[in-house]
Amino acid sequence: MRLSAFSVVDADPADGPPNRERLAEVLELGAAADRAGLDALWIAEHHFQASGVCPSPPVLLAALAVRTRRLGLGSLVSVLPFHNAIELAEQFAMVDRLSGGRLRLGLGSGYIPREFEGFGVDPATKRERFDREFDILIAALEGREVRAAAPGAGAVRINVTPVQRPRPPVWIAVQRREAIPFVARRGASLALIPYATLGDLEELAQEVREFRAAVPAGAAAGVAAAVHVYAGAHPELARAALARYLESRRRSQSPFFEAKARRDPHATSVPALEAADLAVFGAPQEVARRLAHYADAGVDELLGIFDFGGLPIGQVRASVAALGRAFGARAAPRTKGPGRGRHPTV
Repeated sequence: MRLSAFSVVDADPADGPPNRERLAEVLELGAAADRAGLDALWIAEHHFQASGVCPSPPVLLAALAVRTRRLGLGSLVSVLPFHNAIELAEQFAMVDRLSGGRLRLGLGSGYIPREFEGFGVDPATKRERFDREFDILIAALEGREVRAAAPGAGAVRINVTPVQRPRPPVWIAVQRREAIPFVARRGASLALIPYATLGDLEELAQEVREFRAAVPAGAAAGVAAAVHVYAGAHPELARAALARYLESRRRSQSPFFEAKARRDPHATSVPALEAADLAVFGAPQEVARRLAHYADAGVDELLGIFDFGGLPIGQVRASVAALGRAFGARAAPRTKGPGRGRHPTV
């Protein structure tokens, strides 16, 4: 199992303007992850609220590309119903060029009510919009002729193409279990956020098995799962930060997290998430040992959420470095790919 980092780029509105230093902190996170030998850094797209202050993953990923050497750079997710797929293909193709072929493209259909309201998009149309824009985006990235989904649009090919062929690898994030076969049939990799929807790692393992059973023969599709992590001497700081982060999820009216809380309010508490290994804090070797349970559940890439709830950036950097070392100590030797460093695995 590979170790990566995932940032929602959340900010505390009490700290002032939400873009104060959070974007700079994510650049520091990327540099730390690169030094620690993590596999990738993934960035979320959110709008109009402090629970996520990166409205444009391609812009932030391009900045990370020039500050890192071998780190994979991913969107998790780019919200397709809010975008023109051809323009998005051009932006992500530029990121892949600037990074020397390090882009990982994570896509989703969105779930925050305020974001749909802000863009004037009817949530009832999001799956139709996703399907339409997905096909255009993939075709454009593969260098094929495409037409925008608008009356009178002409056929075009994008003039900046990705380094990776036939295109960068694609993940689709889901929070509804019934969407898993849809991702599998497309041959895309699956990204999951267990703390928001699941009760324990056995539920996660069941979803992974369902996904793998539906993946077409020969498709190179994997599974990534995100979990809040802290490796260091002050887990109490991480617990307080996670409590603040969970409150930001409630303020954003995340429907999936709210549904989990309605089913069992205790299940969304910090102690419950820790007890279920849906958040893992402690000494580095202990954190690495507990995260190995995700590999047992069938996860290929562990997306560590290191920066959350205002956790000080110094603690974040130290946690990344410590967990990278702990994972590396548990890893079997791996062959280095072109242009990549070591990949911590469990």
